Amino acid sequence: MFSAEQSCWFVRKVIWWRAVASIAWAVLLLPPITAVFVILSRFSLLHPIQTISECLSLLTSASAVFSLILLCGVILMVGFLNLEYYTVIPTIACSKIALLGQLLHPRQCVNSIVLCIMGMIVAWCCSITIGGRYETLGYPCPQTDGESSPQMCLNEYHLILLLAGAFVGFSHSLLGVIHNMNYVSFHTVQQYKYLRFKGSLPMVVKCSATQALYSIRNYIVVFFFLGYIPKAWICKTLNLHLNRTVHPLDSIAGLLDLSLLYHLWISASFLLFTWHITLLLFRIFVTEVYSFPVQPSFTEDVHQCLPKVLTDKQPMILKFLALQDLALLSQHSPSRRCEVFSLSQPGGHPHNWNAISKECLSLLADLTQRLVAYHDTVATNGRAKSLSTGSDKKTSSETSLPSSTEDLMSPRPSLLMKTPVSVFARSVISSPQSPLTAPFTPDLDSPFASPTLRRLTAPVEQCSPWFGTVQSPHVMRRAPKLWSTSTDSQINGSPPSSPASVPTPKQEPSKPSLLAQFLQNRKEQLPEASSQALFADSQAHIWALEGLSYLVQASFSEDQFGVAQTTLPSILSCMLVLQEAVDRHFKLPHASSKPVRSTGSMGDSTHKTLRFALRATLKTAIYRITTTFGDHLNAIQMSAEHRKRLQQFLEYKE
Repeated sequence: MFSAEQSCWFVRKVIWWRAVASIAWAVLLLPPITAVFVILSRFSLLHPIQTISECLSLLTSASAVFSLILLCGVILMVGFLNLEYYTVIPTIACSKIALLGQLLHPRQCVNSIVLCIMGMIVAWCCSITIGGRYETLGYPCPQTDGESSPQMCLNEYHLILLLAGAFVGFSHSLLGVIHNMNYVSFHTVQQYKYLRFKGSLPMVVKCSATQALYSIRNYIVVFFFLGYIPKAWICKTLNLHLNRTVHPLDSIAGLLDLSLLYHLWISASFLLFTWHITLLLFRIFVTEVYSFPVQPSFTEDVHQCLPKVLTDKQPMILKFLALQDLALLSQHSPSRRCEVFSLSQPGGHPHNWNAISKECLSLLADLTQRLVAYHDTVATNGRAKSLSTGSDKKTSSETSLPSSTEDLMSPRPSLLMKTPVSVFARSVISSPQSPLTAPFTPDLDSPFASPTLRRLTAPVEQCSPWFGTVQSPHVMRRAPKLWSTSTDSQINGSPPSSPASVPTPKQEPSKPSLLAQFLQNRKEQLPEASSQALFADSQAHIWALEGLSYLVQASFSEDQFGVAQTTLPSILSCMLVLQEAVDRHFKLPHASSKPVRSTGSMGDSTHKTLRFALRATLKTAIYRITTTFGDHLNAIQMSAEHRKRLQQFLEYKE
């Protein structure tokens, strides 16, 4: 097996060194970032020259050097956590319970504890840097009459800064799970590392300042109510006293200190900025393009070649980089494309093309199966289809029906199940021909069906005022309405009037209230999250589509032996079946609505729109093949349904 050796080789020689390079650059950027923080934390408009001289003397002091060493250790730990927790396939929680399970996972708990400790260390370094009233944890209490020996009092300003660092570190850990900050995405447009870093730097500054502001706001509220607990514990442990002559910081008078609030915010911004810079550099370095050889120079290097790497499952970053390299070589490297189309010696077999095309088709087929299974689950309202002996027997007219009609005619289970309302929140506005217009149609022959349910779903006479109307989102339309009727006539039960006698009033759509909008958004989160989870790894399928289509296009003029044409029917059939499954998915409720990308955090939200990118890439890939081969595709053996669908692309009607 090549997998173990291959994975060990790639992680050891590629991923680790890229992670080390990103951490090294983060450490090199730490001194200038610290210098900016010192200036911002000590700057005074009344004495600018004095402030600059004090900052320079502070940066060269022994305490600043020691703090810088500690900050370098924190960067090393954060970089190690990035390497340990990163993923190229985001974990999308489809429910609040699933999200809670992710937050309470043991690995996540360890990550939260470590980041709390790292945040407290950074806050301590900030207190040393700011100086003044934040520098030490204890100070001599003001003496009063009758005291023989001086006592040490707790410095609440130092304590509140340390606890703020721990709280910001904990919040950063939680937000990392909620916003998928460990998700590493691949940019569509290839750029140099410096240009990517320069372009992303303003976003990092904005996200750090914004997240620090919200974290400090939440921390102030928590400290106001629970601040007495750590104060009492520290005073008891370290034998310190509270200074009763000043306002405690866990009070309104103590927290209404603009200088304190500013130093808390600037320290939290410094903490998050250094961590976000480390994360950004890791994303840039680990997603850098890696060129795999198509053919090995030596026999022992076979596991490092592109055809072998593509078939490997772990680590996923290896498979993604291999598919990225395939997509790039298929577009921009004629010499490497020739190696893909070459024949083995001796034997004359197209092993390279067979391995690459087989793996790409396997990826696309796997996605197609997932989409079909998801659509069947949603179309049957989350119920398992009943196995009937007569369900496999279809007449010739039934076999010629389209897939949407077959879903309507599929046997229904005899057991009534509960309908998830959030999945079909928009089903009432779908087209009448769609099977999702009536997501739940009960089986009246079931012994569990109540008499009331039978009366509600009984056939309605044409003269009845309820004919053609929908009383519930769970009742199907019996027939299309020929004209609009007034609301009063339907309510009173009178027969509908003709369009000549009663004009159709134009009703203004009422604007929903804020509460209704909030509840509707909550209902839409479940199907939207399930759709995102279904396409979470679609970046690999996008590259597979691009690689296959560009290679097939290039084979028209570069494939001397015709190795690509032997699998062209399979490629076209696989793409057409996938396109049919994707089109059916986009007809589901909420699947065609684009979610709003979050811009206030470092979480990468590109996974939310992967399904739209896949649909566009799939259609482009089919058009790329049809425009290249044209009428030559008519000689390919395929089913009549695929032939009809392919003709739509040949005529540019799709």
